[in-house]
Amino acid sequence: MRSCKKTKLGTGTNFGHDVRPKLVPVPNFVLALLLAASAQPQAVPRIGYVYPAGGRQGTTVRVTVGGQFLRGADEAYVSSPGVLASVVEYIRPLDAGELGDTAWFLRELVRRRWSARVMDAAARQDAPDLPDHPWLRDLDEKSPGEVTRLWTSLFDPKKQPNAQIAEQVTIEVTIDPNAPPGDRELRVATAGGLTNPVRFQVGVLPEVSEEDLGATEAVDLPALLNGQIMPGEVDHFRLRARKGLRLVVRLQARRLIPYLADAVPGWFQATMSLRDPHGNDVAYGDDWRFDPDPVLLCTLPEDGVYELEVRDALYRGRDDFVYRIAAGELPFVTQVFPLGAQEGTPTIASIAGWSLLTDKLTLDTAPGGGETRTAEVGQDQGLCSEIPYAVSALPECLEGEPNDTIDKAQQVTLPIIVNGRLGQAGDVDTFRFDGRADEEVVAEVYARRLNSPLDPALRLVDSTGAVVAANDDHDDPEMGLITHQADPYLRARLPQNGTYSIRLCDAQQQGGDAYAYRLRIGPPQPDFAVRLTPSTVNVPPGGSATLTAHAVRKDGFDGDIDVVVIDTPPGFAAGTARIPTGKDSAELKVSALRGAARQLVPLQFEARAQIAGLLVSHPAVPAEDMMQAFAYRQLVPQQVLLVAVPGPRPVPAVWRPLVAGIRRAAEAPVRIPLGGMAEVQVQALPDRQGPALETLRFALSAPPRGVTLRGTTFTGGHVIFTVKADANISQAGESGNLILEAFTEGIRGHDPIQASPNRDRVPGFPVSGKQRLSLGVLPPIPIEVVKP
Repeated sequence: MRSCKKTKLGTGTNFGHDVRPKLVPVPNFVLALLLAASAQPQAVPRIGYVYPAGGRQGTTVRVTVGGQFLRGADEAYVSSPGVLASVVEYIRPLDAGELGDTAWFLRELVRRRWSARVMDAAARQDAPDLPDHPWLRDLDEKSPGEVTRLWTSLFDPKKQPNAQIAEQVTIEVTIDPNAPPGDRELRVATAGGLTNPVRFQVGVLPEVSEEDLGATEAVDLPALLNGQIMPGEVDHFRLRARKGLRLVVRLQARRLIPYLADAVPGWFQATMSLRDPHGNDVAYGDDWRFDPDPVLLCTLPEDGVYELEVRDALYRGRDDFVYRIAAGELPFVTQVFPLGAQEGTPTIASIAGWSLLTDKLTLDTAPGGGETRTAEVGQDQGLCSEIPYAVSALPECLEGEPNDTIDKAQQVTLPIIVNGRLGQAGDVDTFRFDGRADEEVVAEVYARRLNSPLDPALRLVDSTGAVVAANDDHDDPEMGLITHQADPYLRARLPQNGTYSIRLCDAQQQGGDAYAYRLRIGPPQPDFAVRLTPSTVNVPPGGSATLTAHAVRKDGFDGDIDVVVIDTPPGFAAGTARIPTGKDSAELKVSALRGAARQLVPLQFEARAQIAGLLVSHPAVPAEDMMQAFAYRQLVPQQVLLVAVPGPRPVPAVWRPLVAGIRRAAEAPVRIPLGGMAEVQVQALPDRQGPALETLRFALSAPPRGVTLRGTTFTGGHVIFTVKADANISQAGESGNLILEAFTEGIRGHDPIQASPNRDRVPGFPVSGKQRLSLGVLPPIPIEVVKP
């Protein structure tokens, strides 16, 4: 377990302050906007975060998803393999009136605990009704600290309302013991459609969440720490460690939620500080090189309990400021060389870093794998370092020193890719080639895009040293997750026959073994890439929806690009998009047959174009068009494109086989003591048909106020339901009916871990989720809430 202490800057809990809202006049234009919004069709659901944003292999975790238009959420899907998710509960936001009533109750709760006399007096008051809301259940059972946290979450004056993440859905996620570690995409389905994806991670380390720990509890390493940062909040974790431990602490926040539309710089900018047992600073970080997510690397000076502090750099915070921290003596790669290889050439790269089991990495250069590929290191040790590298069909060579000046330049023959590095601060690498007048030459560096810390700059010079062309930074729309696009690109026509040189340096005058690069020099290689947005498409029965194809044109290619669907599923149709010459985007339609049932299907698209008389094709990559910091837009690649036909679940009818097989033991109302529990027992008849009794699941539908189903047990042919009447939400004398829906759970889609003996990805359906298969409802069970 881990220990976590949260501190707050400039806030306090004031249970005596009246937070009931005052009525103020609403401007006419606001009323007009509200009326116009209410007249619109049901909005498409969206989600902004999941917390915790991952779980360990072989565990079942409950997570909270925050978003908008999530009412009626009933299914959840996670990209395969090995993870299944199911919706537990939808949690609506409290309105202003309910917040006022809640504030009154929380203040009274403190008073009741202070004095029995005050408690008796409070019981005789004309109190408002406490809202029937999941956050407010079992208030009398909460500790003072839990009540304080609840108050802060509801009434923190620094917490700004945000409708985009105000609604919540509780989801249960089951992770197979053999589920491969790594990133998944989680989506939630409602009657209105399927949401956009958010990232969910599968890990191998023991996991704890901040709310699980006391202020003095220490965590044994290695561990994975989950947390959220609220406005002005600072999280503190106590880590038990030994002298000499080579500690790696890697925080992931921006990796989980790449961009925030309404925050500057456009993401949660986390910082970490580590202090020794005496409170002395050991390490601090607010980034890792150019990555905004910080990493701490240090050797610990003594045995003891160290304190890790986590906060936002600007002391901001809200529900979607979610983080995951891997801490321990874990593997972490800090340098790789070379950063790629020629296609089909066996290549072993050298790697270095912390706690690595090897200094070698085999690069997959087999044909057909794409130009940019990823290798993984340390996955089985608890922390995966993803190593991007490039594969090209062009000839390659290694950079050789000395080559700092034009007269010592390394001679190369075009086209060529040079694998090199700037080995020390101020180093300059120079490459000489012969050129002809009016010949077009391209020089491009891959460094930042392959996780090198190099900030390269290029100059093309003639034999006299005169600059023909130069470039420092060039935007690559394919790299939507890199906000500082530092890799240079230049294209120029040579003015005359002669000798030319490409000079490469670091714009910050830095260098070292980690400052590796791949430099391409040669004639243009016209090509293209396509991104498809959004990655979730909701198509109503008999209707259509629009996808946008975004072209990334390379090395001057300006021809037509056709985007076509591959293997359209039955019941669907998809058009072809042509991105014409001179344009960078086009739209295409996806439609569903009239009367189509609610369903979910993956779609794959391919982009094709004629280049130099040859047909060139590339996968069209699904992506999300994300806004960053109110102004910028980034195309962020996703794992899968899903098309959903939305619609409500059928209203369950009385399930006759179940009714015939189960009868209640008593017809009188079940008496539930206020603040207590009662059991309702039903008996299964021996000749009943249908699923095995133990496989049945039950849920309350529209229960009486404050009444919840707390458990279901099966024993000796009986089903026993345990129900509770909340002490503060229910009222003595209330009566009603329990409507219990019986269902089983199936799997929608294919789960490769369970479906395939060799655990390979099952083609054709890349997501899976638990699906509620309704059997029907039991006859109403009358209940009455009574005084204890």
